[in-house]
Amino acid sequence: MIYLRSVRLDKEELPAGFPFDIPCIRTLESLDFTHPLTFFVGENGCGKSTLLEAIACGMQTPAIGSADVSQDPSLEAQRQLARHLKFTRNTNPRIKLFFRAEDSFGFTRKIQGMLEEFSAMEGEFEAEIKGEYGYQLAKGVVQGQAKSLEQKYGENPDGRSHGESFLLFLKERIHPKGLYLLDEPETPLSPIHQMKLMVFLHQQIEEGCQFLIATHSPMLMAFPGAQILSLDQNPIRQLEWEDVEHVRLMKRFFQDPKNYLRRLFDSWQILNLLKRFGARSL
Repeated sequence: MIYLRSVRLDKEELPAGFPFDIPCIRTLESLDFTHPLTFFVGENGCGKSTLLEAIACGMQTPAIGSADVSQDPSLEAQRQLARHLKFTRNTNPRIKLFFRAEDSFGFTRKIQGMLEEFSAMEGEFEAEIKGEYGYQLAKGVVQGQAKSLEQKYGENPDGRSHGESFLLFLKERIHPKGLYLLDEPETPLSPIHQMKLMVFLHQQIEEGCQFLIATHSPMLMAFPGAQILSLDQNPIRQLEWEDVEHVRLMKRFFQDPKNYLRRLFDSWQILNLLKRFGARSL
């Protein structure tokens, strides 16, 4: 299922400065999303997270584990960009969510804190509420809320690794027939857990979900049938997996890592020498 079909930049009276001076934004005309899974790829600073965040703002997509996109002060520039984006939809999803990998740790700590507060409240009720009926009623409410969180996130969310918590979190928040924007979800994940994430994405696509994902991971990019949009290209263009620079780099590295690193270190030393002696000769 494809809910968001395309994004177009209205270039009339564009402001100066960030983010409109990012090359992939400055040259943006229209992006067509032709597959249920689309990857935004490119080097750090190319604008993939900025564009994804602007789409989240323009689509009024709720954020998971952080301030709402309409209120988050770190997204002011992205909201400004969103006001110049035009969206074409096929239909509306049942649910929309925007998620940045770095938000998962804060959300896990928040859940842990809530469970600890519920436990403390039981002790306070016992000390402050005199009647047995009132005490049992209040205790039941708190225990019910705590049990609901434990069923979703476990009795000790902090007891899991970051990657395990991240995958569990996604499984609890991603539901069929939804539009999901994920920013670098591979960040806390080992290669094995990246494979688990791909299996999960495949299952959710089968359930009618659409994903837009900003990533650096060649493993995720290899997802069968995914659309790969390179933001290193100006204008943005679609690439095949084997043509993505991240993939080419990793292939060269794994063919002969020792030799690759030796050449890399030698080049770095030569460059430093050229800088030092070149400056003196000038």
